[in-house]
Amino acid sequence: MAAIKLQRLIDKMNLTNLTPDIDISGIKISQPDINRPALQLAGYFEHYESTRLQIIGFVEYTYMEGLPEDKKTEIFESFFEHPTPGIVFCRDLVPNAKFIEVAREHGVPLFSTSKATSAFMAEVIRWLNAKLAPCITVHGVLVDIFGEGVLITGESGIGKSEAALELIKRGHRLVTDDAVEIRKMSDEVLIGKSPEVTKHFIELRGIGIIDVKTLFGVSSVKEDQQIDLVVKLEDWSKDKEYDRIGMDEEYTEYLGNKVICHNIPVRPGRNIALILEAAAINHRQKKMGYNAAHELYKRFQANMNKTDEEREEE
Repeated sequence: MAAIKLQRLIDKMNLTNLTPDIDISGIKISQPDINRPALQLAGYFEHYESTRLQIIGFVEYTYMEGLPEDKKTEIFESFFEHPTPGIVFCRDLVPNAKFIEVAREHGVPLFSTSKATSAFMAEVIRWLNAKLAPCITVHGVLVDIFGEGVLITGESGIGKSEAALELIKRGHRLVTDDAVEIRKMSDEVLIGKSPEVTKHFIELRGIGIIDVKTLFGVSSVKEDQQIDLVVKLEDWSKDKEYDRIGMDEEYTEYLGNKVICHNIPVRPGRNIALILEAAAINHRQKKMGYNAAHELYKRFQANMNKTDEEREEE
């Protein structure tokens, strides 16, 4: 199971540590969701998700402050018996001394933020979902073409990097070359990005490594991109039948998500960059409701249904 260190969350969200004496170096977060412990502070611990980050807002805070002193001790002891990675107080709220004392006894770190509860929760959930999303690495090149994320795959030496370089010269943006980290953000969305080591670099056989950002400027690269289309480059075979109309979509699957896939045969004289541009524009047009293959089919059907007299009149 994926997990991130609590310290990364603290740095990202600029949290204030209220219990600096507690060692947090070994604490990790493995759940992308958070929890607001309202019922737990009332003494109900059934189905309590203690492994999540706990968020205390104004409602929970005022409830705790209104408890009798003897009740506070009882509730706080029961609450901290369930191990949790940390508790964050929003709106710069400061927990009372008893809450801090029991938290220290159980080794649970406390933090505070000036942000409103709802805004902080939304930001944390978005960030944790991105960092803890299922991830795989595939061999290929990811390019942003007219806003469409096109993942170019194929055998080594087929021309993926060369096609990407031509696309960059034509004004499109490189996300990653050679290795693509794919994260599943939802059942519909896959996000691709580059490993830190190879970010902005392209390998060209016969030349070596080039730095795209340095050569072509910051407008030629992009940090990450949703994968909208997969294009598989393969050697041309005269014995293979290739799709020439595009009536039926083909798909490939990553992390359980299906993505439309085109198989493009490569042979001398074919401008692969131009074909990739056309594939991206056509895919975008389909998403906007227009399918050229279906339109052509309708025209054929309409023409077949015409009488001889109607054809002669035309």
